[in-house]
Amino acid sequence: MSVTLVLLPPHGPATAGWQARLEQAVPGLVVLQPESAPEAAQALAEADAAYGALPADLLAHAGRLRWLQAPQAGPPPAFYHPALVAHPVQVTNMRDTYTDHVAAHTLALVLALARDLPRYAREQARARWAPDWDPGAVLPLGEATALVVGVGAVGAEVGRLLAAFGTRVVGTDARRGGPVPGFAEVLPPDALDRLLPEADLVILTVPQTPATEGLLDARRLALAKRGAYVVNVGRGAIVRLDDLAAALSSGHLAGAALDVFETEPLPADHPLWRRPDVIITPHVAGVGPHASERCFAVLLENARRFVAGRELINVVDKSEWY
Repeated sequence: MSVTLVLLPPHGPATAGWQARLEQAVPGLVVLQPESAPEAAQALAEADAAYGALPADLLAHAGRLRWLQAPQAGPPPAFYHPALVAHPVQVTNMRDTYTDHVAAHTLALVLALARDLPRYAREQARARWAPDWDPGAVLPLGEATALVVGVGAVGAEVGRLLAAFGTRVVGTDARRGGPVPGFAEVLPPDALDRLLPEADLVILTVPQTPATEGLLDARRLALAKRGAYVVNVGRGAIVRLDDLAAALSSGHLAGAALDVFETEPLPADHPLWRRPDVIITPHVAGVGPHASERCFAVLLENARRFVAGRELINVVDKSEWY
C-alpha cells in the first residue's frame, strides 16, 4: 500500500527535483507537487503527509494527514496556528540544518563588537587613520562572561566556540540541563533574571515561542550588567527594539548586534540604523552552502521512517512551536 506525500506550493529552486528523488529513494512513497492552492487542496484530500506551510484553509482538506514537515528549523509563528495545534498531525522541523552557519555568524558579530571593528570600518571608509589605544575600548573575551539564552543546537555550538576564547559561558534552556561542552552551567529559564547582571555578553539563540516573545524587554534590559552587549540571532520578537534602543541611548548597554528584528525589514527610519554602537545584518545568519541538501536529507530520512512506521526525527511540540 502506497503512502502519499504532498510538496506544498510555492516551489522554488531549492526543492527542484525533490519529487523524483524522493520517489526513487523511498519505495512505496507517492509524491505529489501541486502548483496552486486549489490543486494543493485536492491533493491533500488523499495525503498521508505534507511538506511546507499548511494554513487553516488547506488543513481543512487534509482528512487523513498524519505528518507535516516544516520547511524551516523555526518557521514563522503563523505556521503554528490554532487549527494546526489542535489537529492530531505530527509536525517535524529542520532543526540543526544550519547550526554551523548561524554559530559562525554569531561569533563574527561577537568579535566585531569585542574589538570595535565597526568603528574602524567607518574610519576606513573615510581613509582616516584613527587608532583607539584605550584598553577599555576592547572586551577581553578571556575575562568575559557570556550568557547564551537558548542552548539548542545553535546555542550549544556558540557556547563551545566562545569557550575556546577562554570566555566563561553560562546558559538558560527550557529543555536542556546537565553538562554541556563549553558551558559552566545551564539553568532553567527562570534563572535568567539572576544571570543577566553577571553577563558581559547576552546572546539570544532561543526560538520564538509563546514564552519567549518579548523576553528581553525594558525590565530585563535594566537587569543587564552595565556595559554589556546584546546579540540576537534567534528571532526578532524576542527583543523589544524600542526598549533596546532606549538602553543603548542611556549608556546602560555598550552595544548590540542584531540579525533578526521585530519588524522585517527593519524600517528605514528606525534609530538603530544610525547608532554607531549597533551592528545590523539582515537576517542572514543561516546563509551558507549545502542548505538545500541538508533540508532534503531531513525530509528523506523522515519519509523513510514514516513509510516504515518508525519514529520521526525533529518532532515538534506544536503548543510550544518547537
